[in-house]
Amino acid sequence: MQLRGEQLVAHLQRDLKPIYTVYGDEPLLVIEAADAIRAAARQKGFTEREVLTAMTGFNWNELSSSAGNMSLFGELKLIDLRIPTGKPGREGGAALQDYCARPSPDALLLVTLPGLDWSEEKAVWLKALTEAGVTIKLIPPHLGELPVWIAGRLQRQQQSADKEGLRFIAEHVEGNLLAAHQEILKLGLLYPQGELSFEQIRSAVLDVARYDMDGLRESLLSGDLARLARTLEGLRQEGEAPPLVLWAMTEEVRALAQVKAGVAEGRHVDQLLKDARVWGARQIPFKKAVQRIGVDQARAALQLAARIDRLIKGIGSGDIWDEFLRLGLLVSGRSLAYGGK
Repeated sequence: MQLRGEQLVAHLQRDLKPIYTVYGDEPLLVIEAADAIRAAARQKGFTEREVLTAMTGFNWNELSSSAGNMSLFGELKLIDLRIPTGKPGREGGAALQDYCARPSPDALLLVTLPGLDWSEEKAVWLKALTEAGVTIKLIPPHLGELPVWIAGRLQRQQQSADKEGLRFIAEHVEGNLLAAHQEILKLGLLYPQGELSFEQIRSAVLDVARYDMDGLRESLLSGDLARLARTLEGLRQEGEAPPLVLWAMTEEVRALAQVKAGVAEGRHVDQLLKDARVWGARQIPFKKAVQRIGVDQARAALQLAARIDRLIKGIGSGDIWDEFLRLGLLVSGRSLAYGGK
């Protein structure tokens, strides 16, 4: 059985399956989902708990041993299996499949993993876990959905904020749900229940935005120039190496140019996306970028990326970070005179 994250609480109130698998890119959501399952298990009498962490060299026989080694007092056991790499390997995959074929009636298995790519989601061992129990894939809210997510969290502590305040929090914890969670808890400690003023929020919330390559690529594809400018400035302030920034941006530019050229030749966009290795949730903003940018702009973006590469190598003159922003302008679909060499 597969569930969405928002369905988990209602499911746990009705039932408890022998196996739960939780995974996702956002640690906060994985932690909270796993905590909810542990709490439900304790209420059902699973008072004993054993934590197994499958790092390099882990002995997968420990999984079956843990299930078979029950308490002398007959207590039910929660087996908390953590796979930090998300890759159990051949031996681990076989051990998980064996367990799913014969789950212990006196144990509940909780498997937590990081985000998995499309190929790992098709793995036989994950399919076995899903068929034998419940799998929850946790998807973090996009930046545009973050104010609603924050409003829901504030409501839990009997607080609220207007759209301006919610947007302010979202922009200052950009892409970092754990930081957002911490800031929301802080607001709960600083101020009483009720509606928060913008001044209260502004004075309390720290600028804890997480500037990384994923955020850079997302803002580039979405054409969100304000976010792109903030991300580039954050990366510059943090001392990020320009070659790495150029690599992240150029990967998207090359794929856009490749798909755009194929569309111009009359080829189907879905096949072009596969050829360009554009998978999963990335396809939606990518398709919008393909519709937004013209063939000439895609070519100009490639030329500008080549110019930035030369600047990084000391050839030519200009500010590299300004050129990164110009590259973002091109990908956003804005007209931009280009005369770089």
